[in-house]
Amino acid sequence: MKVTSTLVAVVAAAGLFALTGCTPSAQSTASEVAPEVTAQIDAALANITGKVFSTGPNGEQPAAVDTTTVTDKQATEIASMGLTAAIVMHYGGNDWANAQIAGLNAEFDRLGIEVIATTDANFNPATQVANIETVLAQNPDIIVSIPTDPVATASAYRKASEQGVKLVFMDNVPQGFVAGQDYVSMVSADNYGNGVTSAYLLARSIGGKGTIGVINHEADFFVTQQRYAGFTKTIADEFPDIEIVQEQGIAGPDFAGDAQGVANAMLTKNPDLDGIWAVWDVPAEGVMAAARETGRTDIKIATEDLGTNVAIALAKNQMIVGLGAQLPYDQGTAEADLAALSMLGLEVPAYVALSSLPVDHKNVLEAWETVYHSAPPAAIKDAYVD
Repeated sequence: MKVTSTLVAVVAAAGLFALTGCTPSAQSTASEVAPEVTAQIDAALANITGKVFSTGPNGEQPAAVDTTTVTDKQATEIASMGLTAAIVMHYGGNDWANAQIAGLNAEFDRLGIEVIATTDANFNPATQVANIETVLAQNPDIIVSIPTDPVATASAYRKASEQGVKLVFMDNVPQGFVAGQDYVSMVSADNYGNGVTSAYLLARSIGGKGTIGVINHEADFFVTQQRYAGFTKTIADEFPDIEIVQEQGIAGPDFAGDAQGVANAMLTKNPDLDGIWAVWDVPAEGVMAAARETGRTDIKIATEDLGTNVAIALAKNQMIVGLGAQLPYDQGTAEADLAALSMLGLEVPAYVALSSLPVDHKNVLEAWETVYHSAPPAAIKDAYVD
């Protein structure tokens, strides 16, 4: 996907826009940054906030999340159908997955749909295939899932589709699947937009110039590829004085440990590196660990996803300078609603995307409530410094 002409023009037109709402403001630690650079980037962030730049896995235009709403009358009808659902995750135990599952469970409960299984594949395709087969033996009406690998898991999802199960996907779609035929819909954050957001936040923290490293996801995974594309294209197009001097991918499943090793090597090879971008918050935790080990706690780190540990770093105004947040709870709600509407025989959009939420030190507490529909944990609130 290419950056739209509107976005390309943002920085040139930056003086026309004012920073509003939940858009974050500059880190106080970046006192060396020229005020005019900060103002331009803040204006660009204000202009892109609330917009969606991603397209779906087959080039679909994104539908707004409000197109997925189930009315109370529809909910009553759905509840009378005695439906069951299973949630088949790629891996769990992280804030994003927990919020997705919480949103799904809450909405399925409202709709009277029983969740009969929730599985965790630990990012292993073979494990996920086994999980799908186990779930199918329970004859669910609905499966909401995020494929670990679009090729290796395709046959298992195909079996589910042929069995008549309504499939709704998070973030990734099995190879060869067609919306409205093989599956109901896919719901995602605006991952390209999250990459764009994090590019602006990292660029702002280093004054629009310097050298940076990139740690991406070494996998055929639609949404992480979008993040990488959004970040790298924005840096290349909008910030010619920022050079990406080293890139490396990580495959997991120990994403924090892998990123820590990569970041250690980057900082050793490039001792004057100004910043590092990590593809989501768990790898960013590894980058922070490497920065502490190498004595480079002045490094600027940008990422995606508002996990607990990066939120604490943002609250402390240390190392993490900003991120593009997803809205996983709301995404889970939309996934449940799409599945339910499909059970009523209604046509639903093939691709639903929720816009990126820019987060930095100043708005991290407010952003947590937006993302998770709950107050920030004490660890984050207690860490916050003015």
